[in-house]
This record gives sequence, structure tokens and C-alpha cells, in this order.
Amino acid sequence: MQDVREALMQGRNSAGKLVQRPLSPHLQVYKPQMSSALSIFHRITGVALSFGAVLLALWLAAAATSPHAFAVAQSLVDSILGMIILFGFTLALFYHFCNGIRHLLWDAGYGFDLPTMYRTGYAVLAASAGLTVLFWVIGLVIL
Repeated sequence: MQDVREALMQGRNSAGKLVQRPLSPHLQVYKPQMSSALSIFHRITGVALSFGAVLLALWLAAAATSPHAFAVAQSLVDSILGMIILFGFTLALFYHFCNGIRHLLWDAGYGFDLPTMYRTGYAVLAASAGLTVLFWVIGLVIL
């Protein structure tokens, strides 16, 4: 064996005969595409929403505990860092929602051709940004 990769490519078929198997390609091999980038971002926003749900539960627990605990939690939420976290949570929520609708359309068999895939990808990004800004304008200006 000349190389360690060669050893990793060794395997046996169902008859027990030694065969060469290809290694899985790494991320460096592929050119980034919109579908892969949006898929990765969908997973990241799902994890972010989990952390956001924990923060929401802590905020609610503080509200149920005492007025002082709620005042401390609310002062953290009202800070600049708290607002940035809330804005990011809102963006993640709307992105995950819009991309989830896109996935439902895929489950129904629609949107698999490349032009439609790109069009719906851009639509998800635009709708996520638009809904986030609209939500914050309503929350900060109107309410």
C-alpha cells in the first residue's frame, strides 16, 4: 500500500472478495450550490431555534418566579445584545418556516427542476428577510 487512503478504500463485497471502494468526497471537492447552502442553513437555524426555545423558557420561568427575577430577565432582553439575539431568533424562525414550506412542496413533488429550485431558494431568502423586518416594524413602531 502506497498511501493510507488506499487502506481506507479496502472493503469486501457480499461474496467476501476484497474490493476497492471509493472514499466519500470532501466539501473541498464540491462547488457550493444554493441548494446545499440553504440546506445547511436550514439545519443551523433549527439548532438556533432550539437554543431560542430554551431562552424563552428561562424568560417565562423568571416571569413566574418573582417580579425581581422578571425585571432582571427583561433588562437582559431589552439590552442591545438581547435585541440582536431576538432579531436573529426572529430571522431564524421565519427562514425555517419559509424553507419548511419549500420542503413541503418538494415532498409533494414540485420544484425539483433547477430554475424552480433557484427561484424558490431566492424567494425563501427574500420572504425571510421581509417577514423579519415587517415583524420588527410592527413590534417596535406600531405596538
